[in-house]
Amino acid sequence: MEIALIADDAKKELTAQFCIAYCGILSKHNLCATGVTGKYISDATGLKIEKLLSGPSGGSAQIAARVAVDEIDMLLFFRDAISITPEYGPDVDLFRLCDIHNVPVATNIATAEILVRALERGDLDWREFVNPRSQYNLNKKANKNY
Repeated sequence: MEIALIADDAKKELTAQFCIAYCGILSKHNLCATGVTGKYISDATGLKIEKLLSGPSGGSAQIAARVAVDEIDMLLFFRDAISITPEYGPDVDLFRLCDIHNVPVATNIATAEILVRALERGDLDWREFVNPRSQYNLNKKANKNY
């Protein structure tokens, strides 16, 4: 599974703690994150994370683009709901794309825990059929007779 991680500045420590707690599950999947969040998590956990641009520099847009082509299977976006500002406008587009493409989204630690535990149980395996980068689809493409 392809999991994207984003964390507002006030939630980076919480995100790192969450990833430490669920490192065993997350390590079995492909992770990408906005730049600073990715560095923060990889420094705290040792997890292999593809670091994109920082959120304000386009990292959220990079994740949104991947969602739009079904290359993200889950989004964990730890938001600071107390200090929401007008700069959250682009995030609305990201959430809209997740709705369109049926990408499960967690915006707080409680929902993130539910999604990660569901991931561990295999409840999200249906995403393998949607994601063009999944092993299921790569094997199917390789075995096609032309």
